[in-house]
Formats: sequence, structure tokens, C-alpha cells
Amino acid sequence: MLFHYADKHVRINNTTRIKRFITEILQKEKIGHTRIDFIFCSDDYLLRINRRFLHHDYYTDIISFSLRQRPLIGEIYISIDRVENNSKKYNVLFKEEVLRVIFHGVLHLCGYSDKTKKEIKLMRYMENNYLSLFNTFK
Repeated sequence: MLFHYADKHVRINNTTRIKRFITEILQKEKIGHTRIDFIFCSDDYLLRINRRFLHHDYYTDIISFSLRQRPLIGEIYISIDRVENNSKKYNVLFKEEVLRVIFHGVLHLCGYSDKTKKEIKLMRYMENNYLSLFNTFK
């Protein structure tokens, strides 16, 4: 797992702990060997990706690409601008919102979707579950 910065840099604390915990998530979800690249960027950078690859013309906080299933290889693009905006909107700490979005992207790569109300409910449950577990993870 690697963290990259496209056009925007942000300090993310405890990256080693986060990477170890993501490995735990992948084990719990029965996903084997992986390579996941996290790319942190601006709204505009992610909007260009959204338009080019998904043909969507709107801002989003995250886009996950599964490049290969076995072994799992993926890229997760995260807009720092959206994360900052959402942390204010939902009155949560920026570092918590970053973790939520990181875990959200990992869950997408594990096969979870969030297109229907039922899928969204399950995704939120899984995000909250892993956030809670992360808080007790050493």
C-alpha cells in the first residue's frame, strides 16, 4: 500500500498503522495479496478523472478502480477538498473523515457497492464498524 499526492498534499498521521489496519480489513474480507495505491488530490483533479473514466460531471470524495481481482490491484483517488468539506458538513474531525473515506474505498475494492439504499446502509455499517475497530487497533 502506497500513499501518493497528485496536486494536493496533506499530512496524514499514522500511515503505518493505517496500512496495517487495511491489511486487517482485507483479511477479514477474505481478500488475498493486494496492492492498493491511494492518491490524494484536489476536487478539480478528481473531477477530471470522474469525467474521463466514469462520464460523470460532478465532484465526489472518492473514486476506486479495481485494476485486477486476483491478486487484487487497485487505485483509490481521494479528494482532500471534499473530505475537508464533508468533515465540516457532518461536524467530524478531518482525520476521522479521511479514515472513513479510505475504508470506504477499500470496501469498494472488496466488492461492496453503494448504489441502492440497502447497499448504502450496509456500506455505512461497515465503515462505522471498521472505524470503531481502528480506534482500538494497536
